[in-house]
Amino acid sequence: MNGPMRPAPCSSALLVGRERLEAYLPHRDAMSLLAGVCAYDRDTIECFATGHRDPAHPLRARGRLGAACAIEYAAQAMAVHGALCDDRPGPPAGALLAVRDVRLQVARLDDQDEDLLIYCHRLAYDRRIAGYRFLVSTASQPLASGRATVQFTAPGGRVP
Repeated sequence: MNGPMRPAPCSSALLVGRERLEAYLPHRDAMSLLAGVCAYDRDTIECFATGHRDPAHPLRARGRLGAACAIEYAAQAMAVHGALCDDRPGPPAGALLAVRDVRLQVARLDDQDEDLLIYCHRLAYDRRIAGYRFLVSTASQPLASGRATVQFTAPGGRVP
């Protein structure tokens, strides 16, 4: 595995709060899944989420929030990372192109009592595309991991 992948409990210092996160994502309200960013640098981002236990979670199906929804949590963390680290004016838009090597360690996220911790490590990057490894966990156990490829687009949907 390239890069460090570990469950890393967020420190008490919050770098980016929920209100600011919505400026970096196309999602609004309940579909904006992250609660905050605890740490980031050019290659990594650590976020947390608290809404996975909410009975009104928008990704619930048949009253359950399946573990595969962890991919959306990771994708939102990657989008925020791209926006925080990008040197272009305004946050880039993007699309999740592919996920690989996904490992789900649990069946559900909604039955986790602890906050979700989302850790993404950028493996490769250019202005158009980035590859990441991701881990979604609680402080006590890994829940889902894998690799993802993200394509960034400029305003208006053009690939830079």
